[in-house]
Amino acid sequence: MTEKHEIDLEKERKEILNAFRGLLRAHKNRTREDTKLIRKAFDVALDAHSEMRRKSGEPYIYHPIAVARICAEEMGLGTTSIVCALLHDTVEDTHITLDDIEELFGQKVRRIIDGLTKIPEVFDQSVSVQAENFRKMILTISDDIRVVLIKLADRLHNMRTLGSMRYDKQQKIASETKFLYGPLAHRLGFYSIKSELEDLAFRYTNPEKYNEIKQKLKSTEEARKRFIRKFTLPIKEALLREGYIFKIKARTKSIYSIWRKMQSKGVSFDEVYDIFAIRIIVDTPPELEKADCWRIYSLVTDFYQPNPDRLRDWISTPRANGYESLHTTVMSKTGKWVEVQIRSKRMDEIAEKGFAAHYKYKESKKGETKFDLWISEIRDLLESAESNAMDFVNEFKLNLFNDEIYVFTPKGELKVLPTGATILDFAYDIHTEIGNTCIGGKVNQKLVSLSHQLKSGNQIEIITSSKQHPNEEWLKYVVTIKAKQRIKQALNEEKKQIAADGKEILARKFRQMDIDFTSENIKVLEKFFNTPNATELYVRIAKGKISTKKIRELKKENKKLKLPERKREKETKPKFNELISKIDSKKDTILIGDDFKDIDYTMAPCCTPIPGDNVFGFITINEGIRIHRYDCPNAEHLLSKMAYRCIKATWKNTKSKENLAMITIHGVDRVGIVNEITNIVTNEHHVNMKSISFETKDELFIGKVSVLVYDTDHLEELMLKLNQVEGVQRVERDKV
Repeated sequence: MTEKHEIDLEKERKEILNAFRGLLRAHKNRTREDTKLIRKAFDVALDAHSEMRRKSGEPYIYHPIAVARICAEEMGLGTTSIVCALLHDTVEDTHITLDDIEELFGQKVRRIIDGLTKIPEVFDQSVSVQAENFRKMILTISDDIRVVLIKLADRLHNMRTLGSMRYDKQQKIASETKFLYGPLAHRLGFYSIKSELEDLAFRYTNPEKYNEIKQKLKSTEEARKRFIRKFTLPIKEALLREGYIFKIKARTKSIYSIWRKMQSKGVSFDEVYDIFAIRIIVDTPPELEKADCWRIYSLVTDFYQPNPDRLRDWISTPRANGYESLHTTVMSKTGKWVEVQIRSKRMDEIAEKGFAAHYKYKESKKGETKFDLWISEIRDLLESAESNAMDFVNEFKLNLFNDEIYVFTPKGELKVLPTGATILDFAYDIHTEIGNTCIGGKVNQKLVSLSHQLKSGNQIEIITSSKQHPNEEWLKYVVTIKAKQRIKQALNEEKKQIAADGKEILARKFRQMDIDFTSENIKVLEKFFNTPNATELYVRIAKGKISTKKIRELKKENKKLKLPERKREKETKPKFNELISKIDSKKDTILIGDDFKDIDYTMAPCCTPIPGDNVFGFITINEGIRIHRYDCPNAEHLLSKMAYRCIKATWKNTKSKENLAMITIHGVDRVGIVNEITNIVTNEHHVNMKSISFETKDELFIGKVSVLVYDTDHLEELMLKLNQVEGVQRVERDKV
């Protein structure tokens, strides 16, 4: 028995060494120093895991060797990543410490291993714990993205060996893989890894359908090969005649992709026309890539009729993860549609090995790439993330979109957004302030709303207004992380402002009731009104959801509220307090045009009232009284939150005094329309015009006219007359 065990160990040792040699072969272009470092990492890992075995019964060291080989062979990563992959489980599972790692391999390797150690496997735990661990992994992007890449390789090997796990664990790991790791592999550009992860997850979550499609692919394989040989023959001959160095591959669609197509289109396996695609890979220098790919497209379409609706040019506009290729769908001689993908050797390497190849070729690109922009967006999200882990994962997953749209600014700058993105997403993509003040947009010169979904090729102009600000409803209009985060930030800022108003209201009520404004008394109110914190208490007071009468009742019934030992001395203070003491907001009325208690009052610039407007006065902190229209955008806030500072106001008969007003005219441009408008203003209505400007675009015009009028009746009469001009669509009063 003992002798047999010794033989098994010897056999295992040889197999482990063979596996390690296979890893070294996979890491091409390594130096002697690289080999020594990888050997050192292997020896450390072998010793640390010597007593450990996997669920399958094999020595544990097979797993880190396999993960390292995926990093080298399938991801094209370098020596540092291979070393870290070999060591990735040592700190978590063995006596090795991070200090040991740093002493043996340096600080960089320590940082990556530390990142990997913070992401334990979470097979037996709840969704929220899985989410929190995923969040930890994504946080490492801001330190070293190799942590995420090694984790992806680790997950791929776990999926390849999932058969030895219990059924319930298989379901959990497969579901998590489909939910997060598949989209992540796609976004990092690892298409073959993404397809394998999805197929393996599908194999365990829906084995019946997986085996059914697998069997159909197998039974049709020979016929498919014959068809491909016949289809590619004339293309090969033409390419050879032209002197191209090339490869032609046939890529069969993944099982999961076929299943998804069957589900989304409601078709059977036989009706899925793009079961396979022909890929033509040309070996050509970077400066000739684009021209050669289009030349090959021309040769292909000499033999087969293309479908113009199925042309995808990801060479001129690469996808956000760096993917470049020219896709066309052509009709074969047997009446079958076939997808043909045309790309250079460099493009193919980026498509197969994603991130690593992308950076290998980065120097040939000018400036920051789309991939760098995506990484910076993720960093931006991490810095501002205040939501819980599950919200974070859901929002991050939204950014791992499979489909993208390509849209343009008015100046022709290309923007890449997820499918389903709206005008509001586009506005926030340009700048936070443009998003916060967006009221709509123009898509190909046509006015659209905030929630309008964009399509590839749209040219978009954003319309903003200083009066606009975000609200809760906006969160339903956006799909990008950036937009969601910026809206939430704006809403939080607004909440702080409302809370400040509520705090002011409460402080005033406390003064009136002779209650100390202390943190202890605020705590009493929090408990009494069942609010989670002081901010929420102030917000509810500001919104009128908490009656201050109840505070009076609380004072009578509850001895917990602390009262001052002596009445506080009347504050000597500033202008604002003097104004408040001079004015009785319930009885006083400002007669605009007359003096009012030696107090200055001015027209509010936000709504520029004129005689006839329904108005009120608002007592400001430092600028006396401001007169606002009741339909002013700020009126609701002032009247509801700070009613004690509002005072009635009315107009004295001021027919002899002219007041400045602004009107905006929208309409269809035609010869002579501006002349007709100015004639009505100056000759028919005898109105003094202070300024006029007209802007015309695509046969539409917007005119702005500032005029001197006596009152609202005078202004409305003029606007009514202008509305009757042929071609004028609407006339609005604007702020000056």
